Amino acid sequence: MSPLQAVQVNAGALYTAFEFAAVFASAVSGVIEARQRRLDAVGTFVVAFLTAFGGGTLRDVLLDRRPFYWVAHEWMVWAVFVLTLSAPWLLRFSSGNVSARALIVFDAIGLGIFSAAGTQLAIAMGMPPFTAVMMGVITAVCGGLLRDIVCNEMPMILRDGRPYATCAFLGNWALLGLLAVGVAESAAVTLGAILIFTLRVLTLRLGVELPR
Repeated sequence: MSPLQAVQVNAGALYTAFEFAAVFASAVSGVIEARQRRLDAVGTFVVAFLTAFGGGTLRDVLLDRRPFYWVAHEWMVWAVFVLTLSAPWLLRFSSGNVSARALIVFDAIGLGIFSAAGTQLAIAMGMPPFTAVMMGVITAVCGGLLRDIVCNEMPMILRDGRPYATCAFLGNWALLGLLAVGVAESAAVTLGAILIFTLRVLTLRLGVELPR
């Protein structure tokens, strides 16, 4: 294997790891929401699946990328399935407040990783900067939007005045800035995801709201 091929393999493995981390975090947020709604096992799996894979699937459709990432990595679907089956035992001893805080944290983790990874993928496929940034935002927020719709509530991105998609939007531009100055791809994606997560958590803690 040539050095170039080794770099490509490592980059692909790293991207898969990033994507799985985002899938897992988003699936957990979907499971928590479903359990709060007292859905059965089937309903919980549907909500977790849509939360974990909805945004990335829409991204793949828009980028004409086949097979869909969860089809190419079927083990991710199995991981969400196992998580769904184990949810009653994992959440049995958690209080409502703990579950609500966990939902916020895991949702912010998914927001950061999905957004940064989606932006990087769009850039790698030759998309212009603004399109790449929006692909990252779509990847990050559409899973949660589908989760809220299925759970019969107004999507958080529409009803919550606190920055959500805005955090992803700003963080994605920061990621592109890091790439532009020569920061390694893996480091740029990691730092972008951390920045988006931090922005989301900080704006929640400080009570920052967007103008209405």
